[in-house]
Amino acid sequence: MTQDSIHAAPKAGKSIRPSRWVRIDQTMIDQFGAITFDPDPMHIDAEWARENGPYGGTIAFGFLTLSLLTHLLHDAMNSSPESELRQPGHFLNYGFNRVRFITPVRSNERVRGHFRIEDSVSDEQGRLMTCVHCEIEIEGRDRPALVAEWLSLQVPPEAI
Repeated sequence: MTQDSIHAAPKAGKSIRPSRWVRIDQTMIDQFGAITFDPDPMHIDAEWARENGPYGGTIAFGFLTLSLLTHLLHDAMNSSPESELRQPGHFLNYGFNRVRFITPVRSNERVRGHFRIEDSVSDEQGRLMTCVHCEIEIEGRDRPALVAEWLSLQVPPEAI
């Protein structure tokens, strides 16, 4: 089976429909802080954040917002990690060319992802590298939570 028969290369410039909204609530923020061993009161102490922080309450960790990209992209593409596991080969996060945290996400705000394929190229090993422009919108806000250029590798079985 060739790489072309596994998945067609995404077209550069192609926008993907927005994902559905996801609410980032305090429980999610607290769990992220616990699992990453980060007890920053700006995120997990509502009283402290109200009295001492510039946002009137707690905000999501920037890395929590960033970590939602996989879920938001799958939602936007109407795909799932489980269905990808049934296909030959596999996908890997390769990294980011750029990540900028623009606007903090306040506890209980909703976000959604917007995605556009920037580039997709094959390398000498037959792997397909795709660069996706990502923007996480905050409902009702003028500025996004973050913008990023996300790189992924699609590795066909013969390249393993």
